[in-house]
Amino acid sequence: MHDPPSRATSEGMNDTIADLVRKHDPDRFLTALFAPPAHRDALMVLYAFDHELARARTVASDPHLALIRLHWWREVVEGAVKRHEIATPLTALLTAGHLTPSLLGPIVDAHEVETEPAIETLDAWREWLLAGDGGVAVAAAFLLGASEPETFRAAGAAFGAARVVRWNRALAARGRCLLPADVLGAEGLTPEAAIAEPGSPGVRRVLPRLAAEGRAFLGPRRRVPRGLVAAALPAVLARRDLGRGADAISGPRGLGDRLAVVVAGTIGWV
Repeated sequence: MHDPPSRATSEGMNDTIADLVRKHDPDRFLTALFAPPAHRDALMVLYAFDHELARARTVASDPHLALIRLHWWREVVEGAVKRHEIATPLTALLTAGHLTPSLLGPIVDAHEVETEPAIETLDAWREWLLAGDGGVAVAAAFLLGASEPETFRAAGAAFGAARVVRWNRALAARGRCLLPADVLGAEGLTPEAAIAEPGSPGVRRVLPRLAAEGRAFLGPRRRVPRGLVAAALPAVLARRDLGRGADAISGPRGLGDRLAVVVAGTIGWV
């Protein structure tokens, strides 16, 4: 157990970072509100960091340029001091031991996978989810003081699987496919074909299978201590999205989803 991060860790940048997370990662923003106040700003920094990693592939016109951006963040994780609205408070959290390079490095690795033409196999897809969104969940639990943060990894991976299913059409519209190539191949599809026709019958058969993989990560519901519940709450949204499968709606969250998070965050049952 480590002492809570000081609010001064990101003093002067808290509102900016919170606004960024609210805009670009509203699901995690909502769940972070259930963190103890002393930890909330630091949790927002972690989620903003993950957004910046995801943004590397979105804003770069070439995968090699995305890798350069990701390497910049890897240098920050490994101790380079860089002036940046997110890198600066992230460095403060690392220096204080509230986060560690061993926690954040694999998350960078996972985002590097997204620069490749395809995720080739279902096994590689699972590993990518466990390292990426699973790694974010572990880091969040560590930051909140969990004695066993690894127990949060699978639920984080389920949240990642739900996002792949939920946002498949939106990703395809940006020329991206995060569906495993071997599962697509079993339906006679390539990643390029899935991008061209994200609503095709073959893709619609693939998505429920991947939703089932996500549900397998979740396991049974469990009670989480109030101080740690924010790290587990993305699992609540994952359960709902993975239950919708191929018909998941990719627009703004409805009242039902938000209420489910509020109830789970209040009683600690995720």
